[in-house]
Amino acid sequence: MVVGGGWAGCAAALAAAKTGAQVTLLERSDMLLGTGLVGGIMRNNGRFTATEESIALGGGELFALTDANARHTGIDFPSHRHASLYDIATTPGAVERLLKERGVAVVFRARVNDVLDSTGSHIESVTDDAGIDYSADVFIDTTGTAGPMPNCIKYGNGCAMCVLRCPSFGGRVSVVALAGIVERQGSSKDGSLGAMSGSCKLHKESLAPDIVAQLETTGVAVVPLPEQLVENHLDKKACQQYATAEFAQNLVLLDTGHAKLMTPFYNLDTLHQVPGFQNARYEDPYAGGKGNSMRYFALAPRDDSLKVEGIDNLFCAGEKAGLLVGHTEAIVTGTHAGYNAARLLAGHAPVVLPTQTVIGDAITWVRTEMDAPGGLSKKYTFSGSVLFERMKEQGSYTTDVASIKARIEALGLSGLYKDVERVVS
Repeated sequence: MVVGGGWAGCAAALAAAKTGAQVTLLERSDMLLGTGLVGGIMRNNGRFTATEESIALGGGELFALTDANARHTGIDFPSHRHASLYDIATTPGAVERLLKERGVAVVFRARVNDVLDSTGSHIESVTDDAGIDYSADVFIDTTGTAGPMPNCIKYGNGCAMCVLRCPSFGGRVSVVALAGIVERQGSSKDGSLGAMSGSCKLHKESLAPDIVAQLETTGVAVVPLPEQLVENHLDKKACQQYATAEFAQNLVLLDTGHAKLMTPFYNLDTLHQVPGFQNARYEDPYAGGKGNSMRYFALAPRDDSLKVEGIDNLFCAGEKAGLLVGHTEAIVTGTHAGYNAARLLAGHAPVVLPTQTVIGDAITWVRTEMDAPGGLSKKYTFSGSVLFERMKEQGSYTTDVASIKARIEALGLSGLYKDVERVVS
């Protein structure tokens, strides 16, 4: 039973289903992918390495899908190289079809609000708002850490009417917390709890035709800002890989179907003063002139197999597993959690990926860093910030696909996710 249909939940469900397990995916809203509905950036910087590593491990289906639905490939924008941008309109449906083809039972509008745990350490079932009970042998919490509305109002700039749609479908509820496990919370640099989602979406057709043409041709538009119009909210965002001067001094736009504006929010009156943006309007969040959704309020204590501490049949992935940022990060942790859940179901010990892999190193290092002083105020991503710097220092960042495959093969891990009964040392 996978609870939460973002990228991590979809990856977990797919990985478990590939082993032959019977999988149900519960999603509180009426669409899959969560914040992936408005994201779209793949393969930039170290995410390329992590993507190809996951493919070599046997977990490449979702990456093949985003590649197939890419609007632009191999693009560069400030501080980021060789990125792909998937189409946010076509990708969610493609993911849903893939899951159903692989036998995953996808249940929408199923917001979990209770768990049955008669022993204090073993979940037997979860219950949704409609009172329906869902029993399973193993559970995976991929409910994320964003919202619900009271957190956005208390710690952010109010409910920004975002893609999470809490007023309509109810706020995020954590399986880990419902099971009685105490969760941790991330913070911003100033010590305040949580962090804002990192970008806004502008209605592309509300922009000047020359900007639209540039976006659709190249995938990127970088518009310099007059000094008096600069608004720097980057320290508030979850995606610290974009918290640089280039993103403060320019409007950086990416074409994911909408025009993805790489800032948490930007005053609409100010935006209208920029040439070409006189008619600009937000698509997500609708109140993107004031704020954005708030994240990192529910981090699960877990080990390096992604099993939640204190519950013997509960795994976690995505942001639930730590201060990880991005779709790639969600997919690779989701895939590993789904595989390990299936191993547990089959009576085998969960696998811990060695730190010689970039995925295994990230899972282990993020856990230990979060325990270090100041660790809960950092954000970790393969595409920038402290994790990408670590990759470069260790020499693990590469775009050489053959060398990535060779490294996984040398570790004896090629195709790992295709065989749940594989003996792993």
